[in-house]
Amino acid sequence: MNFNLSASFNVTRLFFKPSLCLPHYSVSTFNDLPIPLDKGPLKNGRKSNIRAVVLDKDDCFAYPDAKEVYEPYKQHFAALQKAYPGRRLLVVSNTAGASSWDKELKQAAEVEKSTGVFVLPHSVKKPGCGPEIMAYFKQHPETGVTDPSHVAVVGDRLLTDVMLANIMGGWGFWIRDGVVPLRQKNVFSRMERNLADFLVSKGVQAPEPRAPSNND
Repeated sequence: MNFNLSASFNVTRLFFKPSLCLPHYSVSTFNDLPIPLDKGPLKNGRKSNIRAVVLDKDDCFAYPDAKEVYEPYKQHFAALQKAYPGRRLLVVSNTAGASSWDKELKQAAEVEKSTGVFVLPHSVKKPGCGPEIMAYFKQHPETGVTDPSHVAVVGDRLLTDVMLANIMGGWGFWIRDGVVPLRQKNVFSRMERNLADFLVSKGVQAPEPRAPSNND
């Protein structure tokens, strides 16, 4: 079943804490991401310690259903790989690698081959796969990730990518425009933009990422 039960369940959290869908940093397209991600001004000027980056695929660095980096983004993608080498850069998609969609992980393998970036196989779709992401980084201590606040999530959707970051306790980077023109985006993407503008107009801010311990 391809219905995103995780998003449907977690969206109810917004009634109690609407800030969960707000990013700490917004850019128009993937090419506008600061590299390293710590370079840009984050929430309330708080100094971050981003050691790894989780990337959404569709309408973030790739055209939906494509397995390769969108051509105009290839140079910036390579720069991000250089800043976060090896397993410090991870693709987490609700298509490639998601067990309900990519049952045999064929799409994940194609994306990995094309981009040179690991794709996380996960059983729970975003925004509920935070524990699987943290388990991955725990299995790979060379990333230096010991706390969710060491992780940034980059994506085009507020109710999946940005909520994932905030539920985890990490940093949310929103690709507001992405690859697909606004007129071609689905109704949910357009509604998210209106929701974000409304919440910001009311003074709502993204929650503070989980602070690392003194030993990190």
